[in-house]
Amino acid sequence: MARPRSFDRDHVLHAAERQFRTTGYNGTSVDDISAATGLGRGSLYAAFDGKHGVLLQAMAGYFARLGEFAPKALAGPDEGALERLHGYLLRAVHGVPLAADVPPAPDRAAAACFAAKMALELGTSDPEVQRLANDCFSVLTTAVADCVRAAQRSGDIDPDADPDDLAYLLLTIIRGTDVVGAYGHSRARLTSIAESAFALLPRPHHR
Repeated sequence: MARPRSFDRDHVLHAAERQFRTTGYNGTSVDDISAATGLGRGSLYAAFDGKHGVLLQAMAGYFARLGEFAPKALAGPDEGALERLHGYLLRAVHGVPLAADVPPAPDRAAAACFAAKMALELGTSDPEVQRLANDCFSVLTTAVADCVRAAQRSGDIDPDADPDDLAYLLLTIIRGTDVVGAYGHSRARLTSIAESAFALLPRPHHR
């Protein structure tokens, strides 16, 4: 008789996310997921319809976390918007945290954005992964662009600059920081990149 399904679904998906972020999709087997989550192969297939199903649900959970974290980190009074952008860039030095109920990423490569990592590996061949990755990126660009607009209203960023262009610039640099970090460069180097990105933000022209 099959054992009734009884497990913490969120924890299983968080553990699977950690595995995918550490070894990639193609480098992760169902047995790897089973070992990481504590669920047997049969339970994984019954609950998630196999490895791909686990991936999609793990990415959906990651999207939900981003949807809470990014606006919370970047929203607030106009007066503090520029410093919130600065803080966001500096936090990116450490990558994107895993969920609180699993161990931290084993290295900087595994701390890279989960959605970006899967998009690079699978995006062109997997429309569902591509859609989820784009959804994650859209959440971030919206939050960053809104924070740029707040900084413009407070007089800290050039009002003629395009907020969406600046959001794409900052996020491109942040994703590039993931790559440089994965190469093994020091935290000091990544911090220098973050500070340089912050310095690129156009300030108002005072006459």
